[in-house]
Amino acid sequence: MGSISDFDIKISYKTINGIFESEVRLELEHLEISAPTDVAAFHPAERLLLGPGPSNLHPAVLAALSRPVVGHLDPGFIRMMDELKAMLRAVFRTNHAMTLPVSAPGSAGMELCFANLVEPGDTVVIARNGVFGDRMRENVVRTGGIPLLVDDGWGAPISVDRVAAALADHPEARLLACVHAETSTGARSDVAALARLAREHDCLIVVDTVTSLGGIPVEVDAWELDAVYSGSQKCLSCTPGLSPVTISERARAKVRARRSPVQSWFLDLNLLSGYWDDHSSKRSYHHTAPVHTLMCLHEALRELLFNEGLENAHARHHEVHAELRDGLAERGFTYLVDEAHRLPMLNSVMIPEPLRAHEAAIRGRLLNESGIEVGAGLGALAGQIWRIGL
Repeated sequence: MGSISDFDIKISYKTINGIFESEVRLELEHLEISAPTDVAAFHPAERLLLGPGPSNLHPAVLAALSRPVVGHLDPGFIRMMDELKAMLRAVFRTNHAMTLPVSAPGSAGMELCFANLVEPGDTVVIARNGVFGDRMRENVVRTGGIPLLVDDGWGAPISVDRVAAALADHPEARLLACVHAETSTGARSDVAALARLAREHDCLIVVDTVTSLGGIPVEVDAWELDAVYSGSQKCLSCTPGLSPVTISERARAKVRARRSPVQSWFLDLNLLSGYWDDHSSKRSYHHTAPVHTLMCLHEALRELLFNEGLENAHARHHEVHAELRDGLAERGFTYLVDEAHRLPMLNSVMIPEPLRAHEAAIRGRLLNESGIEVGAGLGALAGQIWRIGL
């Protein structure tokens, strides 16, 4: 710890136009700051990551971290950026021109959508059935919007009928927000049906696909989704730190027509588009992109699309889910979510009652003795479930 000794504080007052102001002066005669004398290189233990994220990486993705550094405006890097956008469109199943990886984790993708599409006083219907639906509410509040919540139980899918009733009761709403795959519960909702409701009520729709993208079908164009965000570290099997997003032309038109500036400079789509524009001759400096993390995503998407195949990846998640489900059933475990709405990549299993008092210790043994990480329950489900990510 650092220490400060032999100091003196002097306070004086002066009057300017009859108003007293104080001046505080700190005189330091001796200042000692201690620093570490030796720090070993960090070598993390080998883990089998079976939590809600991040995921283990393919060797090709790890190898990308050792490649030479290039500038974020280097012509070769810009060509790679265009390939990244094309591959993300293929995974999102969209032709949206504004499809890009935001240089920050999935939470930043969420904030980008709400910061750009919500202005003060806007009414937003939020379908909430877990932790991440509530984070949508927090984003709406911080942008000055008015959140209208449609709540369903933790572990249940979003009720299409309740959302329909909320939109009918609030014709002023112009935005609907929902989570496709709720990471806190392992529940999958019918986003295609929710998007149809949004169209019927002249609403844009924002969708969280952080856990679903790459693991189960996400059909942005077929479902007519407007603003969709995800994360690099889950089913895409990339390093954490990027948020793929895709934005429809309808949503971009709303951003261009805003009455007030986007409250986040860094996440302003109007500015980001200048850097991620398809026409490299017009590309402008916005921020220093995380070049190695983007290289990793490039490799992860190549593995997903060209070596395994997107449909094969979806099938793989279902296959390993079935193996896990059957093995856990033999040991007395049940699932939180009904089978019809259960995610294959995020398994929320109920902890048998005799084990609940010791669940943290059991997870600790799994990690420390077997090198296996599983996730704890969040919020109301803490101590009741484990979240096993595949």
